[in-house]
Amino acid sequence: MSRHNTRNKSKRPRPDESSSPSAAVFKKIHSDGNISKSDIRQLYMVWKPHCQGCHGNTKDSPNCFCGLIPTSNGVRKTGLWQKMQEIVRSLGPNPSRDLRDSNETPAGLTNLGATCYANSILQCLYMNTSFRSGIFSLEMDVLKKHPVLDQLAQLFVQLHSSKMAFIDSAPFIKALELDNGVQQDSHEFLTLFLSLLEQSLSHSKVPGARTIVQHLFCGSVSHVTRCSACRKDSAASSKMEDFYELELNIKGLNSLEESLNDYFSEEALDGENQYFCESCQKRVDATRCIKLQSLPPVVNFQLKRYVFLPKTTTKKKISSTFSFPGQLDLGKRLSNPSSSCIYDLAAILIHKGTGANSGHYVAHIKDESNGQWWEFDDETVSKLGDINGTESNKKLEISESLPRHLLDQINELNESYVKSCEEYQSKKDSHLAYVTERRQEVKSILTEAPADPEDDSYFWISTDWLRQWADNITPPSSIDNGPIQCEHGKVPASKVTSMKRLSSVAWQKLLSKYGGGPALSSDDCCMECLKDGAKNAVSADVYRERKASLKTIAEAALAGSCPDGPSYFISRTWLTHWLRRKNADITSDADNGPTSALRCCHGDLLPEHAPGAKRVAVPESLWLFLYQNINEKKADDIMTFPSDCRSCEICNQELSDVASVEGNLRAVKLQQRQNHEKLISGKSLALHPGQKYYLVPSSWLSEWRAYITATGKNISLLPEPQSLEAIVNSLLCEKHSRLLQRPLDLVCKRGSITQKTSNNDGLTMIPEYDWKLFSEEWNATPDKGISAEIAFSKSSQDKLSGSSEAMPIMDGDLDQSLDDANDDLGDREPYVITDPEVCEECIGERESCALVEKLNYKNEDIVVYLVRGKEAPKSIKEACKAVTVSDRRTSKRSRRTSSGNSISLKVSGSTSVYQLKLMIWESLGIVKENQKLHKGSAEIEDDFATLADKSIFPGDVLWVRDSEIYENRDIADEISEQKTDVQQAEEGFRGTLLTSSVSAQLCQDIAFSE
Repeated sequence: MSRHNTRNKSKRPRPDESSSPSAAVFKKIHSDGNISKSDIRQLYMVWKPHCQGCHGNTKDSPNCFCGLIPTSNGVRKTGLWQKMQEIVRSLGPNPSRDLRDSNETPAGLTNLGATCYANSILQCLYMNTSFRSGIFSLEMDVLKKHPVLDQLAQLFVQLHSSKMAFIDSAPFIKALELDNGVQQDSHEFLTLFLSLLEQSLSHSKVPGARTIVQHLFCGSVSHVTRCSACRKDSAASSKMEDFYELELNIKGLNSLEESLNDYFSEEALDGENQYFCESCQKRVDATRCIKLQSLPPVVNFQLKRYVFLPKTTTKKKISSTFSFPGQLDLGKRLSNPSSSCIYDLAAILIHKGTGANSGHYVAHIKDESNGQWWEFDDETVSKLGDINGTESNKKLEISESLPRHLLDQINELNESYVKSCEEYQSKKDSHLAYVTERRQEVKSILTEAPADPEDDSYFWISTDWLRQWADNITPPSSIDNGPIQCEHGKVPASKVTSMKRLSSVAWQKLLSKYGGGPALSSDDCCMECLKDGAKNAVSADVYRERKASLKTIAEAALAGSCPDGPSYFISRTWLTHWLRRKNADITSDADNGPTSALRCCHGDLLPEHAPGAKRVAVPESLWLFLYQNINEKKADDIMTFPSDCRSCEICNQELSDVASVEGNLRAVKLQQRQNHEKLISGKSLALHPGQKYYLVPSSWLSEWRAYITATGKNISLLPEPQSLEAIVNSLLCEKHSRLLQRPLDLVCKRGSITQKTSNNDGLTMIPEYDWKLFSEEWNATPDKGISAEIAFSKSSQDKLSGSSEAMPIMDGDLDQSLDDANDDLGDREPYVITDPEVCEECIGERESCALVEKLNYKNEDIVVYLVRGKEAPKSIKEACKAVTVSDRRTSKRSRRTSSGNSISLKVSGSTSVYQLKLMIWESLGIVKENQKLHKGSAEIEDDFATLADKSIFPGDVLWVRDSEIYENRDIADEISEQKTDVQQAEEGFRGTLLTSSVSAQLCQDIAFSE
């Protein structure tokens, strides 16, 4: 059953122009030459009524003003009628959104890329009122000499009194010469920054500022070693050492108390670690511990959250729960215990993330003035409540006056910020007022725009200009009616779809405000253009009618029927296109002229058997019609060929010569096909021991087959194969004059010996008879061929080692050999002896170079199967031995097979096994340590080796098994460690003013204030 044709179902039928009202008006005008008022109303579509609620603005009516603006509640994506919030957004960011709620709300700091570690430390230091007051008390001359102190003071004063919700930290980061794109260790930054401050503050003459770092953060400890025999302390035990923070282990510990007990616990020195006591004058057992001698007002605890893994040379974060109290009694930890050392929890520095070299820092800090806890996350500052989870209502007033120079700076910044907020608000108000005014103007004029169909006092205006005026926030500078004018400066009827009929009231309002023009009223209809249009319309009707009347004659000519009388040749193809053509405005092959394809390069008629020169004879009436009407601008290029015109003699001779050559070529190829019937088939030939054969490249033999079997148009297109003698010479190495290719392997099956087939590789054996014929046909010397014969080895081992005991079959033994061949095939293996011999040395070098080149690949596909059992199926193990098709597209999606999933991965020869395992981890979810990766039956080991080292080629099939020994973990940890540049991590803050060359261990910071 034939399928219903729905191809033209949704196409609108083309109107019949010859029967339209406009066509009737044009015919009338052409006949009597008069243009009436009713004719103008019809041709300019003045008669059409006003539109109400059209879906869009229609071009078919000059009285339609619908769709120029959206409906009452409608909006557009751009321009005057988009949402007000989008118009406001185009003005740029609103600075008042960054306004600080009040000075009681702390301000945040901008993150410049990876500066969260510095922001968190700076907020902790600023929220300490003693430290902040010390920085504010610095002299101006000290600040001018030390840029870091100056920028720190400016940063603190902005955090203190700025009206902005967050402060730009770029000047401070730049003063320290920090790289804002590199994540650093907050502990290392604090240690080095305090050291830098301690040096810079030493130049101040203000007592409270000069030693503020030592006073707030510096305590002392001693390392006490005590002999277990005499109970005396070592001489070094009385030495005091300063500390600015206490580094506490947390591995295997659950609370701060447990970590402090571990920090101050005694260590036994016995066995090989015995201590040499000066009093006992011998090595004795002893104990060693840390004694806390003095405490600063603020104690910093560094929790060592990361441990070093020697096996992987990476750091791993300890993510176990760890608790600490809101208050801490450190008096009992002193060497001389005291009851007045109670510390309150003041700040917590938190590292979010799983990797040691990535993640994000935030700080939880208590406001000393009211006990309120805040979270500082770069620009965002959030209220947390007090330490027990409820907001604190107590308020402790701490008066803090700013020095004059800092107060002047912050007042100037605040005034500038307030001024920018006011300017933005003023700009916003004026712009919104302007937009509102524009909208009212457009609505008002468009309401008065339609002119009554019976009213003759109207004006024409360009639709494009009107649309831009109604839709753009900034209207066009002046009215431009140039696009709708004709060459006579009037309004042609052909432009009626590009203009609108505007009332005189609306026109005067637009003209008075925008100017321009020209003014085109109802009296400016172009009579000249109407008359030309009438003439063209009538001509078109005549052409359509004449074409319809000649259609039958043209179809009969194509069918081979031509009436008696004069006739002319035109292109058969051209005539077919001309009959099918419906729209003359669409480009077609019929535009080239009816005889263009029949004219030869000499200006004469092409022979009919020339390519593309098929012709048909048409009557004189059809030819004259075509000549007069088809492409009149190219009439001079149309050649006339009467049906008795003779073809070009030169082209005839050339085509005859080509036909003769092709005929001779067909005869030669036919002869060769007859001479080599068995070789033509491409099937394997049965080989017999004792007979002489010759070797030719398999690739040359494939080209020869394609060449002599080509027929039809391809007979002269395919190039001839190369000279056989040149091919044979190229097979010999220059160094040893031996063969650079091996013969294809022999196959013994059911008592018959054949060769494997190939179209590209190796050498194929052909009978001596075929070689002699090839020598004559393809210019080769018969004696210079590469001969071959079949010999039997005593064993496969003899063959592989090239034993001299291999037995070639001589002519005298031929009959006996043929009789015994079948019996011997089971015990002896046949192989090929060549003359000259195969050059294994040169072939080995070439294969090594080819292997290196093959392994030097980039962005190629390999397939990895997930095997769920202990062993992979045989089909998967042997899949890597299959020949890959280079042009075959491979799906990148994970596929499910009977044995598991398979994925396609993009790899290079330089990809390491480690990187491949990460890809498998990401795609299949198997932890790297659990992957048992195989190619065939061999396991792929050594993560540092490349795929080239493991002889993994493009298109190879690997399989992996999940050992499930190690527990699953997030691949993000492994990737973040892999991407970290070790050298960069070791450099730390080298190259900055902090001048660090030692990389500290990443810790979590807890600060307690006394």
